[in-house]
Parts: sequence; structure tokens; C-alpha cells
Amino acid sequence: MSSIEQHPERNVIRVQLAHNVVLKGMTAAQMAELEPLLVVVDCQKGEALLNQGVHEMEQYFILEGILKRVVSNREAKEMILRFADEGQMETSYAAWRLGTPAPYSIVCVTKARVAKLPLRDWVAFIERHPGLKQVFEYDVMYVMSEIMAHTITLHLLDAPGRVKRFFRKHPELEERLPKKETASYLNLSAETLSRLKSRGKI
Repeated sequence: MSSIEQHPERNVIRVQLAHNVVLKGMTAAQMAELEPLLVVVDCQKGEALLNQGVHEMEQYFILEGILKRVVSNREAKEMILRFADEGQMETSYAAWRLGTPAPYSIVCVTKARVAKLPLRDWVAFIERHPGLKQVFEYDVMYVMSEIMAHTITLHLLDAPGRVKRFFRKHPELEERLPKKETASYLNLSAETLSRLKSRGKI
């Protein structure tokens, strides 16, 4: 864990942050105000950044790698809600605003690097910058609508349809996601996914 100023790759990290979906419209003054609040963390595959049920939450900007948002029941059965990669962000903003525990975990699918800060500090920052708050809240709502659309397609589309829709919407992830993760997200077994590919159904 390191501040950006002290990080040996700080120049690269600053460029990555400048291309983030939420931060790319920020002024130099806004970025100078935000940067000291951020720490850079390198994470291993399978490492949880946020655990379902906690109240202490953080805001994450993805610099490298892929994260997943996943919810578990008491029997430890998991459902993947979304994947997010470089240039995107992850958050539990809605739960923080509602004062409820984190409703899902955020876990590294691959090795990853994120810039993060406590959610309370992020909220205080965007309250000072209404234009940025609008961009951020739009992205939060967009992600929620995408998760809802995905959940509906799990019920309405057959297996080949689900796979085709996912890779049509996210071609950048097709070669990067482990087959097991893709299959789980689409409510398939890895064997079924392989069989669909070998038969030319997808």
C-alpha cells in the first residue's frame, strides 16, 4: 500500500486515473485535491477488497486487472453480479448512503492494482464537486441497470444466447476471464461452456 506521490510508478498511475470513467473529466486542481486521499494497493487473484456484510466501505478505481462483484448466501452459494476492469470503478455507494451493510463482496478475478480511499472521504469530496458527483452517480445507476438486465437475461435467454450477449457487450473480456468465472457469471458449468464452444454454438 502506497501513496501515489511515493509510488515508483506514480506517473503511469496518474495517467491511468486520468482515463478512469469517473475521473477523466476532472480538472488538474480537482485531481491535485483527490490524489493525497488515495492509496495504491496491489492485490492477488482471489483476494477480497470488500466483504459482504461489513459497514466499513471504500471507493475503488481500477488501474490494472479484473474485479468481480459477488453475492453469497448462507450456504456459500455465489452469484457473480458483474465484472469490472481497467478504467472502471467499484463501489458500495448505495449501501453506504442507506446505512446498510455491504450487500456483496468485491473480489479480484486476476492480479489487480487499485487506487482506493474510504467511501466517507470520497463522498465528502464529490459533495464539494457537484459535476463530478453527477458523473459518479450516473455511473452507479448505469451499473445497477446493467446488473438488472443481466439478471433478467439469465431467465429469458438460453445458454448460447447468454454467452453471445455477454461477449457482444464485453468483447474485451473474452480472452481475459478464466472459463470458470465466465461460466459462473452466466449460470453455466465450465463443461457446458466448453461444449458450446466445441460445437460451434457460440
